[in-house]
Amino acid sequence: MGETAASLASSLDFSRLTPAEKQVLIFSFYRDAELRGARLLFNLLGHMKGGESQLKMTAHLADETRHAWLWTKRITELGGSPVTIDDGYQRRLGLRTGVPKTLIDLLALTVVVEERAQSRYNAHMALPNVDPETREVLKSVTKDESWHLSWIEKEMREIAREQGSEAQADKALERYRAIDREVYATLAADEAELMRA
Repeated sequence: MGETAASLASSLDFSRLTPAEKQVLIFSFYRDAELRGARLLFNLLGHMKGGESQLKMTAHLADETRHAWLWTKRITELGGSPVTIDDGYQRRLGLRTGVPKTLIDLLALTVVVEERAQSRYNAHMALPNVDPETREVLKSVTKDESWHLSWIEKEMREIAREQGSEAQADKALERYRAIDREVYATLAADEAELMRA
């Protein structure tokens, strides 16, 4: 199963995929986003010096890697193997945003990525044909995303206030949200096709 999905992932021709292969591919996209998100958080960890920030960031990082594991496990339960995603959401977003220059930018980008993850998972959960095992994974990761969004945005705004300009946080969020909308538009049709399984 994985080989067919992998070869079609690069060409984005989903017409020959079985419903199970489509699920493996969409879950591989989710897995890729979680792994790349974990990498972003790992980089952030070195910039967050306070004890409370270290505690929350480490818990957040653990959640991201657990999410990647949950998607990996779900893929194998379907009889597949994770597909390497070379051009997923996080990669496309990174190519458009470039390397964030400030801690505020890093945190704002993290907020936007978490918002997108929550949105994708909620949309998937709302589909009528979601199997119970997948629904449980979606519920688990969505619950974590709410906490992630809350603490990261609060931290970003506190740092911006300390630097004398909460408007800096709003400006960064606005910039990254605009880029996110453009990037996600390039993936939305493909995801919709995969969700029809």
